[in-house]
Amino acid sequence: MAIKTLILGESGTGKSASLRKFDPDDLLVINVASKPLPFKNKFERLDSDDYKKIIKAMKETKKKIIVVDDAQYNMSFQYMRRIKENGWDKWNDIQGDFFNLIQYADKLPEDVRVYFLSHIMRDENGFEKIKTMGKMLDEKITIEGLFTTVLRTSVSDGNYYFITQNNGHDTVKSPMGMFPSYAIDNDLKYVDEKICNYYEIGDFKTDEEMEKADEAAKTDLQKEEPKTSRRSRKKVETETKEDKRTRRKKLAEESKDKEEPSKLGSEMVEGDDIEFEEPKTRTRRSRRKKEDVSTIDDETAPTEVKTNGLDVEIEEEKPRRKRRARA
Repeated sequence: MAIKTLILGESGTGKSASLRKFDPDDLLVINVASKPLPFKNKFERLDSDDYKKIIKAMKETKKKIIVVDDAQYNMSFQYMRRIKENGWDKWNDIQGDFFNLIQYADKLPEDVRVYFLSHIMRDENGFEKIKTMGKMLDEKITIEGLFTTVLRTSVSDGNYYFITQNNGHDTVKSPMGMFPSYAIDNDLKYVDEKICNYYEIGDFKTDEEMEKADEAAKTDLQKEEPKTSRRSRKKVETETKEDKRTRRKKLAEESKDKEEPSKLGSEMVEGDDIEFEEPKTRTRRSRRKKEDVSTIDDETAPTEVKTNGLDVEIEEEKPRRKRRARA
């Protein structure tokens, strides 16, 4: 049974570039997408997504290292060719053929190592896994569960790494004690040497030789925060806005309590200097017109008196009637 390893990562993060240090005679590259590798090379290659051709090449090659680059395109290309078909048969073929390809690697000799390179997909909670098509491979089969070692590519400050340990939001894993650090150099040849040393495959390097390689490959990169989708970020922003509203409401209540007049009154604790300001009340000024009324003689008693240009009528006081005393 061959040793299978899964390498996950987004496009452009160093999956294919990690092959750069292999000797041309070391491996067979099955190039599913039929695209040039991102460096000069003279590897033995098969440019095809045909499952029969791929399995035949894996069976007949004399190479001990087989790399299936962009393996998820086996599913994608088959789907695109059959996009007009309806029914479940199409989906059964797409997912079943990919599962059978992974299983076929178990039939290869024990000294063979097979590396499946694939893109990743991320759900709304930021959880990362291999990119698949259909629900059967996710619900019935966990692809990563078929591999002992699952690495993920990472890029930080222009440097390329392999992540060797799980961060709680991905499917990364590796055997205990195999790798010297959480993140290692983006070098698949070093990974292959570590696997051979760990499982004692073929002419593997000794522990002393691998210690020097470990020092060169290990890094100080720490665990990174999981990425989230737009929907997840929107949810977090909504919760933050609600927290802000609650905080503002609380501050408003506290401010209102401070503005209320103190209930201490005249009871003051000795030694405390507390000044209370009485609330100022605003009053409106009443506008009055001052009227200078001239003196009126009883004899003349005019009915009209001029006061600063205004004509004011003054009624004469009527005499009161006297009541007769009853006999």
